[in-house]
Amino acid sequence: MKKSFVMSLVCAGLLCFTAQTSFAQDVVDADDAAPQTSQVVQNTSSSAPQASGGAGSQFYQVLFGSGSVGFILWMALFGALVAYIYLAIDCAILIQTDKIMPQALIANVEASMQEGDVVKALQFCENDPTPLAHILSAGFSHVEEGFEVIDEAIASAADVEVEKIMQRLTWISVVGNAAPMLGLLGTVQGMIMAFANLAGGTPDVGALAINISQALWTTAGGLICAIPCVLTYYGFRNKASNIVLKMTIMTTELIKDLRNVEVVSE
Repeated sequence: MKKSFVMSLVCAGLLCFTAQTSFAQDVVDADDAAPQTSQVVQNTSSSAPQASGGAGSQFYQVLFGSGSVGFILWMALFGALVAYIYLAIDCAILIQTDKIMPQALIANVEASMQEGDVVKALQFCENDPTPLAHILSAGFSHVEEGFEVIDEAIASAADVEVEKIMQRLTWISVVGNAAPMLGLLGTVQGMIMAFANLAGGTPDVGALAINISQALWTTAGGLICAIPCVLTYYGFRNKASNIVLKMTIMTTELIKDLRNVEVVSE
């Protein structure tokens, strides 16, 4: 009985010692694993700002990390965008019916022609800086030379004024054609830098990503500038064509009475 009791105590003591040893080992293992876990958490937290940067930080890295050539290309794209905005506002202000053929001038010239006073009509045109006034001034200045000369003078003046109007639109077309070329040049430059990075042996993943981003961002920048330019150009060109057509019809109506008008010199 005593022996069995002693053996029971010994077994219980061994079990307690084993359990205690196992618990201590688990604590030590947990303590050893804790710094790794915290390091993983720390690494995750340190990488969080990089992931949260988004497209804005990527564009910033591309803008200032693509070399001097890439920076010059981006400045050229920004310049093209500024030029487009300026030209679009300029055309929106100037390519209007009232700016090309004002109704006040038409009314004054019609009234003068009904009175048969070509000199008065010429004075109204000379005091007005609009394209219609310049065209009519060219015709009224040759009133003593016959209607054929008047018609030729008006046709020549109309060609000049229409060309002046279209030249403003041509610059928008130039910007629209140049912007995608700048974007394509940036794409080529980015791919050259990417392959140069790969050719160096062990590639720098960060630099390679910036090079590829340079290629894609410049393409997107060129298209963002070119698409509005193309749409704006064709929109203003159609509007200018309609105004020029109306101006041609109005000019024909205003000078048709010159066939029978006699100028009385003072």
